[in-house]
Amino acid sequence: MSIHFDEPSRRLTLRTETASYQMQIDDLGYLRHLYYGRDAGEQALTYFHRQYDLGFSGNPYERRWERTNSPDLIPLEYSASGTGDYRVPASVVLRADGSRGADFRYVSHEIRPGKYALPGLPAAYDNGGECETLVVTLRDHSAGLTLQLYYGVFAALDMITRAAVFLNDGNAPLRLEKAGSVCLDLPFGDWDLVHFHGRHCLERQPERLPVPHLVTTVGSDRGMSSHQHNPFVILCDHEATEDAGECYGLMLAYSGSFRAEIERSQTDAVRVVMGISEQDFSWPLKPGEQFVTPEVLLTRADGLTKLSQNYHRFIRRNICRGAHHLQRRPVLINNWEATYFDLDAERIFALAKEAAELGVELFVLDDGWFRGRADDNAGLGDWFENRDKLPNGLKDLIDRITGLGMRFGIWVEPEMVNENSDLYRAHPDWAFTVPGRKPVMGRNQLVLDMSRADVRAYLFDVLSALLRDHDISYVKWDMNRSLADVFSRALPPERQGEVLHRHILGVYDLLERLTAAFPHVLFEGCSGGGGRFDAGMLYYTPQIWLSDDTDPIERLKIQRGTSFGYPVSAMGAHVSASPNHQTGRSTPIRTRGVVAMSGAFGYELDLTKLPAEEKEEIRRQIRQFHADEDTAHDGLYYRLSDGENRWFTAWQTVSADGARSVVNLVVQNPEPFAKVPHVCLRGLEPEARYLLEEEQIVVTGAALMYAGYSFPRMLGDYPAAQLHLIRQDGECDAP
Repeated sequence: MSIHFDEPSRRLTLRTETASYQMQIDDLGYLRHLYYGRDAGEQALTYFHRQYDLGFSGNPYERRWERTNSPDLIPLEYSASGTGDYRVPASVVLRADGSRGADFRYVSHEIRPGKYALPGLPAAYDNGGECETLVVTLRDHSAGLTLQLYYGVFAALDMITRAAVFLNDGNAPLRLEKAGSVCLDLPFGDWDLVHFHGRHCLERQPERLPVPHLVTTVGSDRGMSSHQHNPFVILCDHEATEDAGECYGLMLAYSGSFRAEIERSQTDAVRVVMGISEQDFSWPLKPGEQFVTPEVLLTRADGLTKLSQNYHRFIRRNICRGAHHLQRRPVLINNWEATYFDLDAERIFALAKEAAELGVELFVLDDGWFRGRADDNAGLGDWFENRDKLPNGLKDLIDRITGLGMRFGIWVEPEMVNENSDLYRAHPDWAFTVPGRKPVMGRNQLVLDMSRADVRAYLFDVLSALLRDHDISYVKWDMNRSLADVFSRALPPERQGEVLHRHILGVYDLLERLTAAFPHVLFEGCSGGGGRFDAGMLYYTPQIWLSDDTDPIERLKIQRGTSFGYPVSAMGAHVSASPNHQTGRSTPIRTRGVVAMSGAFGYELDLTKLPAEEKEEIRRQIRQFHADEDTAHDGLYYRLSDGENRWFTAWQTVSADGARSVVNLVVQNPEPFAKVPHVCLRGLEPEARYLLEEEQIVVTGAALMYAGYSFPRMLGDYPAAQLHLIRQDGECDAP
């Protein structure tokens, strides 16, 4: 069993492949956190939690004469405001009489087989006996508020999931003004924080800094997880590297506004609280009602690489769902950067015909295909074919394209509406606006109130008709603005603090219904590129458009940062035109292919305008992608170059069975009399022998990992190279 309760010491121990996690119920009923780290067995680790007197740290009434016993000093499994713990609270509770705070004490616990579920929310699932669940029940008796802490222990996967459920089982109404998903106290250690910041077209840039004696906040109040901050943080010791050092990851499976708060306290203990952002959040609980928080995915590892690999494996197999999450993905062509809004049936078919001849498997019709859509100022909400652009109808175009042997996909942005649309004219109350005030516009569009059942019903009906009446096997689901003027006309004033969270629950509800009704359709998430790249969306869409920035040199940074938490198979990546339409940079098509093949692969350019040699390169890239896809998507990922190395970027994948490996390298800054790019490979078997396909020599794994490999000198603008290794028997020739 991965969960054990020692009754004499009242100690609960969770054990995974490399870690143990301990908590203890003390004699006052506090649920104390004892330890999370490298597996230390089930021995009680209470001996290193020395209690002492620290001035102005209050004491529970029951121990008011013992000044060494303070909630302000002890590590806790879940904290609340107003009861003597002055560190960052995980929860803020407002009682009916206006008083605040909750004093949660232990009531009971239960160990269950399998994995708990969270109604209406994405959550990890059990693949046949992988998980055990611990539920610890705490209660504030005076408030009549019960708190259940959920722990899902995936022992073999080194993953612990956490969530919290608040239940008003008293007689008076309560209000949650903060409801965190996780509180993690690390009483010892000197930690660095790694977080992932950015902006539109430059998402998930890693930044590492020592945890200061401050409350450091990482979060978004944009109504989505955002381009600016990702709901994923890492704590690692100062000396941690890719290969060694204690590392902890906390990833929130949620797509709305969020907070991660990291505090280094007066005693140098570090606390992390993560969950829904408390800004504009206020949730009433009438007697008998409950509130369920989103889930956090928690792992520890020796080194950043192993931490990343834990998340890659877990997200791919225990978060992503449906028929497509482990399937090979079709190589696609998207028309957006080829045509933008200037599309018509014949131009689209000509692009599809060229793509089919080159080996592309799926055509995706992007923005502009629907009624009233000539630019981004009109049409959103009216998901019906545009007969001006498609005079014979959408079905005719799809039939012609599928007749080429291709599959067909389509772009939609269901959560948005333009004022210039039939939908808005009929239902202006369905959009977020504040009465009496002109709304903030983003891309000249408004956000539909997805908390409303009537909005979701309309969208389900119109999208179901689109998918039911047409041979569509792929949907790109976009969302192109942050939320503002959040006000729901379906809720009274005292319940407006629910709207942001109910909006995200509504998005999840619509996606759940559509993915269940159309299981053959591959849904790709998108939010102006990577504005909602999170584990919550990956539960419904097994891949997400990584970024609207298609410049391959910029993509190197974005893909590297994303790789710390998310698998290659989730990263939508395309070869686009050169010069790039965003940066103006010119790059070889081979380099664009090497970068994009480390993702869910496709093209986004006008293939009809390419010279013959570039078309032949595309044929070669598609063949190579199919040969390497299993290695890239289901294998182990290694970052081979430092993120601060602006000369070249290198990365490697090793197949799940260890038989194949692909090494990729892109030179970002060519120099005169350039050095030879040299990397030490990783993840190979030291005693095994590997054929280097490009050179037709056989080298040991030990030589490649410890001595390394030197690529040929690479000149020109942004050159790239790949190295393919195949494990085999045979004599080892000197390189």
